[in-house]
Amino acid sequence: MASDLRGACWVTSSYSNGGGNCVEVAGLTGTVAVRDSKAPHGPVLLLASGHFAAFIADVRAGRYDV
Repeated sequence: MASDLRGACWVTSSYSNGGGNCVEVAGLTGTVAVRDSKAPHGPVLLLASGHFAAFIADVRAGRYDV
Protein backbone atom coordinates (compact mmCIF):
# COMPACT_ATOMS: atom_id res chain seq x y z
CA MET A 1 0.00 0.00 0.00
CA ALA A 2 1.96 3.02 -1.23
CA SER A 3 0.74 6.55 -0.68
CA ASP A 4 1.95 9.98 -1.63
CA LEU A 5 2.21 11.91 1.64
CA ARG A 6 3.16 15.31 0.21
CA GLY A 7 -0.40 16.64 0.45
CA ALA A 8 -1.24 14.95 3.75
CA CYS A 9 -2.93 17.08 6.39
CA TRP A 10 -1.48 15.85 9.70
CA VAL A 11 -3.48 16.29 12.89
CA THR A 12 -2.76 15.65 16.56
CA SER A 13 -5.43 14.67 19.05
CA SER A 14 -7.15 17.48 20.91
CA TYR A 15 -6.34 15.45 24.05
CA SER A 16 -2.62 16.05 23.44
CA ASN A 17 -1.07 18.38 25.99
CA GLY A 18 1.41 19.82 23.50
CA GLY A 19 4.36 18.11 25.18
CA GLY A 20 5.57 16.61 21.91
CA ASN A 21 5.01 12.98 22.88
CA CYS A 22 2.16 12.40 20.46
CA VAL A 23 1.24 10.61 17.32
CA GLU A 24 -0.16 12.41 14.33
CA VAL A 25 -2.59 10.97 11.81
CA ALA A 26 -3.49 11.90 8.26
CA GLY A 27 -6.50 10.55 6.40
CA LEU A 28 -5.79 9.48 2.86
CA THR A 29 -8.04 7.72 0.36
CA GLY A 30 -8.65 4.31 1.93
CA THR A 31 -5.64 4.68 4.22
CA VAL A 32 -4.67 6.33 7.49
CA ALA A 33 -1.07 7.42 7.94
CA VAL A 34 0.39 7.53 11.47
CA ARG A 35 3.68 9.13 12.51
CA ASP A 36 5.58 10.25 15.61
CA SER A 37 5.16 14.00 16.18
CA LYS A 38 8.78 14.21 17.37
CA ALA A 39 10.04 12.80 14.04
CA PRO A 40 7.83 14.27 11.30
CA HIS A 41 10.32 13.25 8.60
CA GLY A 42 10.76 9.77 10.05
CA PRO A 43 8.92 6.57 9.21
CA VAL A 44 5.16 6.49 8.65
CA LEU A 45 2.83 3.60 9.44
CA LEU A 46 0.14 3.14 6.79
CA LEU A 47 -3.04 1.33 7.82
CA ALA A 48 -6.12 0.46 5.81
CA SER A 49 -8.94 2.73 7.00
CA GLY A 50 -10.98 -0.23 8.27
CA HIS A 51 -8.07 -1.59 10.29
CA PHE A 52 -7.44 1.81 11.86
CA ALA A 53 -11.14 2.15 12.73
CA ALA A 54 -11.07 -1.31 14.37
CA PHE A 55 -7.97 -0.33 16.36
CA ILE A 56 -9.64 2.88 17.61
CA ALA A 57 -12.78 0.92 18.56
CA ASP A 58 -10.59 -1.50 20.56
CA VAL A 59 -8.85 1.41 22.32
CA ARG A 60 -12.19 2.98 23.23
CA ALA A 61 -13.43 -0.41 24.53
CA GLY A 62 -10.39 -0.61 26.84
CA ARG A 63 -8.91 -3.71 25.21
CA TYR A 64 -5.36 -2.35 25.56
CA ASP A 65 -5.67 -1.05 29.12
CA VAL A 66 -3.06 -2.49 31.46
